[in-house]
Amino acid sequence: MRPRPSADADQSRLVVWRVIETAGFESTWLDLRGMTLRASGRVVGQTPRPYWLDYTLETDSKAATTRLAVDAEFSGGERHIDLRRDGGGWTVDGTPRPDLDAALDCDLGFSPLTNTMPVIRHGLHLGPGTREFTMAFVEVPTLRAIPMRQTYRHLSSVPGGPRIRYSSGTFASDLLVGVDGIVVDYPQLGYRIDPQRTPPGA
Repeated sequence: MRPRPSADADQSRLVVWRVIETAGFESTWLDLRGMTLRASGRVVGQTPRPYWLDYTLETDSKAATTRLAVDAEFSGGERHIDLRRDGGGWTVDGTPRPDLDAALDCDLGFSPLTNTMPVIRHGLHLGPGTREFTMAFVEVPTLRAIPMRQTYRHLSSVPGGPRIRYSSGTFASDLLVGVDGIVVDYPQLGYRIDPQRTPPGA
């Protein structure tokens, strides 16, 4: 699988994050029209063990995942997953996964991109609100898909954009997102590289 811009390249933009938690980077060609998202990305990480992966992500017109396909390579092996959701529920590599049926979104491990969908679908970047979700979480680099409970809560709007608290279990982080709902700064995970701005903490 080769990441590439969408057919209408003028509507795609390249978004890059430095992912501190994995000592790596994520880059994606992103096409976001309304709440319909298409992305083709590449990720490299050095922890918890060295790996790189390619992915494609597609959603419906309400930002709910319809497909996430990922190829991962790491020392000693490689993995592939084809995660799909339709009216009949979720499948992983063609096998039904009823344990994921409560989810509308995928969540790719260590990826700032996949925080976008629940935020924009419920307008959490626009104003107050709290939402709880079940996610189809994909572990990296093993690509094991599991259900995971997560909560998103709009905290405030600051000069850099809205702050949204993400929490799952005992973990919590206050994300800074752009006006389009895409993560700018994810404390403990990473931050978006904008050639026009100074990185957080620099």
